[in-house]
Parts: sequence; C-alpha cells; structure tokens
Amino acid sequence: ARKALKVDESPCTHMKCTFGGIWNGGGGDGQKNLFVASFFFDRAAEAGFADPKSPVAKVRPVDFEDAAKKACQTKLEDAKSTYPHVEDGNLPYLCMDLVYQYTLLVVGFGLDPFQQITLVKQVKYHDSLVEAAWPLGSAIEAVSSIR
Repeated sequence: ARKALKVDESPCTHMKCTFGGIWNGGGGDGQKNLFVASFFFDRAAEAGFADPKSPVAKVRPVDFEDAAKKACQTKLEDAKSTYPHVEDGNLPYLCMDLVYQYTLLVVGFGLDPFQQITLVKQVKYHDSLVEAAWPLGSAIEAVSSIR
C-alpha cells in the first residue's frame, strides 16, 4: 500500500505532504472533524465494524487496521462465513482493501490512528437520504470555491 501511494518516493517540497509529494492542504481544524464517504463505509460495514443500516458510523483508522489483520489471516474458503455481507467476487480483495484504506488514512493523510472519523453512506437532504458518493464531494468542492 505504501508503494502504491508513493509515500517514500517523491520529495516533499512543502512543509506538509501526503503521498507522492503532494501538499496536504495544511491539515488544520477540518482534519479533526473528518467525514469519509463511499467505499470506506462499505468496507467497514462488510468487515463488521460499521452498522450497514445506519447512514453514518463513528470509527477510527485503527479499526481498519484491526479488521485488515483479521481479514488477512482468514483463509479464502472461510471468508464467506466470516464475512457474509461481502460479495463473492470481492472476498479475495477484502484484506488488500482494508490495508489500503488504513494506510491511506494514516500514512497518506497523516491521521492519528486513534482519531475518531465519521464514515458517511448517506446524507440527509430535506426529507430524504442521498447517497454520499464522490460526485457529492465534487459538487461540494465546486460550490465551496464559488466566491
């Protein structure tokens, strides 16, 4: 995961960098109240540390690490009974996905492994729940940049 993120490959020309030598935006107070969406929620629910029926879940990056250790020690033939909510085609990748997610949060973005983060599957909009996927983040960023 570290190699895929290019954590150790690129020189950092800024005070704080994430992976690939990219500036991390400076961190700041926003990183203390972090919302993480989409596949992070899905994998956490499938691994059993987030309620799949809830639109949000409070977890810590270390929960991904703990789940990865368990998934990586599980034999493929035992995986379906251990992880009944994971689609058959995704079972071989559960370990890798959880390792990547933990590494991205802690090594890539520099989060404290024990910092609480909010996983978001859906957000309330008027009287409905709307899927919190990457287009929502893109739309929020686009609207936020309008001055």
